[in-house]
Amino acid sequence: MGNNNIKIEESWKQILAKEFESEYFAKLKAFLIEEKKKFQIFPEGNRIFSAFDFTPFEKVNVVILGQDPYHGAGQAHGLCFSVPDGIKQPPSLVNIFKEIETDMGYKMSDSGNLENWAKQGVLLLNATLTVRANQAGSHQNKGWETFTDAVIRNISEKREDIVFILWGSYAQAKTKIIDNSKHFILKSVHPSPLSVYRGFYGSKHFSKTNEFLISKRKLPIDWKI
Repeated sequence: MGNNNIKIEESWKQILAKEFESEYFAKLKAFLIEEKKKFQIFPEGNRIFSAFDFTPFEKVNVVILGQDPYHGAGQAHGLCFSVPDGIKQPPSLVNIFKEIETDMGYKMSDSGNLENWAKQGVLLLNATLTVRANQAGSHQNKGWETFTDAVIRNISEKREDIVFILWGSYAQAKTKIIDNSKHFILKSVHPSPLSVYRGFYGSKHFSKTNEFLISKRKLPIDWKI
């Protein structure tokens, strides 16, 4: 199976060519084709690889790792934690914005669309890139995690001085595939309402990210939306 029919930004297409031609990815594609016959799948097909399209490989300076796309109608658009303009901010995103306001000292927008971060080099990567409507976790363990682990490994091996922001135990498990001798890893509990008060608030990950980037002569991220 060639990768010519995969619509993804060109630098990522080259970097991930081996994944697209692998047996596991062929099985994943077959699974998704069957799923689409029976269920509504989020995000829409042309948005599955949005994180990559907004943030080419050489532009990545920060990686924020999520787990699953949102499974409600109109929410998922291919960037972790983000929702399109006009869609109500989900609880975790509300909490992320609250932490930015206390950490950075500015008021966040009513929009939950994080495309502006992605355009500045923040790869907003979910571990699983699709989900059935209204069924959280329904596409886990079908091959996406193997694919996104390969994304993380490629960034870790081929780039340096990247900030990896890992919220919650699921994201933190990825530490083992990141070379912490040449990257900066920030960890805390997940921003969900269940855990946010156990160390997400006050973690200052946004200012710490910018301090690190500036120390490496990189542009800081403008976290305003």
